[in-house]
Amino acid sequence: MMKRLLLLLVALCGLAQAAPVERWGTAEIELAGPSAGNPFMDVDISATFTQGQRTLKVPGFYDGDGKYKIRFMPDTVGEWTYETRSNRPELNGRKGSITAVTPTAGNHGPVHVKNTWHFAYEDGTPFWQVGTTSYAWAHQTDALERQTLQTLASSPFNKIRMAVFPNHDDKNVPPRYPFAGQPPKGWDFTRFNPDFFRHLEQRVGQLRDIGIEADLILFHPYDKGFWGFDRMPADVNERYLRYIVARLSAYRNVWWSMANEFDFLKQKTMADWDSYFQTVQTNDPYQHLRSIHNAFVIYNHTKPWVTHVSVQSGAIAEDFERAVLFRDVYNKPVVYDEVKYEGDFTRRWGQLTPEEMVLRFWEGAIAGTYVGHSESYQEPNGMMWLAKGGIMRGQSPQRIAFFRKILSESPAEGLEPIDKWQDYPFAGKHAQYYLGYFGTGKPASWPVMLFKTGLQDGMKFRAEVIDTWNMTITPVDGVFEIRKHDDYYFADKDGRSIPLPGRPYMAVRLVRVP
Repeated sequence: MMKRLLLLLVALCGLAQAAPVERWGTAEIELAGPSAGNPFMDVDISATFTQGQRTLKVPGFYDGDGKYKIRFMPDTVGEWTYETRSNRPELNGRKGSITAVTPTAGNHGPVHVKNTWHFAYEDGTPFWQVGTTSYAWAHQTDALERQTLQTLASSPFNKIRMAVFPNHDDKNVPPRYPFAGQPPKGWDFTRFNPDFFRHLEQRVGQLRDIGIEADLILFHPYDKGFWGFDRMPADVNERYLRYIVARLSAYRNVWWSMANEFDFLKQKTMADWDSYFQTVQTNDPYQHLRSIHNAFVIYNHTKPWVTHVSVQSGAIAEDFERAVLFRDVYNKPVVYDEVKYEGDFTRRWGQLTPEEMVLRFWEGAIAGTYVGHSESYQEPNGMMWLAKGGIMRGQSPQRIAFFRKILSESPAEGLEPIDKWQDYPFAGKHAQYYLGYFGTGKPASWPVMLFKTGLQDGMKFRAEVIDTWNMTITPVDGVFEIRKHDDYYFADKDGRSIPLPGRPYMAVRLVRVP
């Protein structure tokens, strides 16, 4: 009875009460409005959400057929009220409320920067970035896209880089386009194609449901002028950015990448890229992560609108210290989103062996950074994970799954480089946790030798030998008690060493014990 009276009171007050939504879920408000003229250009709509003393302004968008939508991602539980603002009276001043409830299992909120160089979900759960790339997977047939999602669901990857615009390198006809009009260049840039963006949202939501972050590449150079999406007028670029942010920012698993290989987009200047960053930053109520990816010119990642470094470099395995330097220079998380790819492609960037692909993940982690994967194996039908998704053929994903397990067992604050000047670098947390990786070296043993920071005589550690390729963890007998000698601490009085098998891709883990 009380519930009925409450609903009646809400109705009499002109308030709309939406169904409950979980914290960091997506609530959607749909309003009927004008469809005449060009609503994409003529109608503005937003809403202000309020809880106690907090307010949040959220942009809305036109979804076609006279439908206007505002999506909201509540970041706290409890009741939120809202009121719309619009230049059209039938959409202005509409009021209602949304109740946010406790999130379900697996919903940890959006990912943000934590501890300067690392990431965590909003509830504090560490996010160890283990990403992959498939540029045009969301521009394929329904059957192929469903296969890609199935592959991802059983993969070790928790982030995928994907392009918003179709890719002409893909050499297939996309099933839908972002603007009204006719391909290849008969576009009406004043009208978006809602069906295109609904499809993109569907795929982003499905990634969210299997626990994968969607790193959305907003611009890319692989159109090469065929459709013209890589060289749209400045006002169209800005309008597109505001529209996609309004549609997708309420999805907790979204990251924004301004571009892939931005310096190949010759029509755009550095000032343009600054403007794009600021447009996204200004219009995103939830401040999702923002980055930009390079080819040969590296963007100035010290700028305040950049949350983390997204870099292309195949040199991480040959130059560990460069990765550490990026951290020191930018003072932000560093993600090597492209370190070349496992495969047999004819281009130099698509010929990594599986061992080399895995090596780069480990080298990145020991440098306190993060690494991304993809595959470029050629198939007769033109399929390739990097381009179209589908299935993975390589041998690295299962080893990357093992790598991710090792990461998940490391300190929650993130791996920090330790004594980077040594031949075999270590990462971890001083006096608590040490993870050393020998790469392509083949030592027969490693003398337990720890840099002095935080250590004291008599501290004890247990040790394990990790075979990163064969995916085994072998405990070392006994406990290592350390003693100081000059600037280092050695194990026991006789400087005991840890035996190693004399083959590549081995690691050592030391964890302090009481």
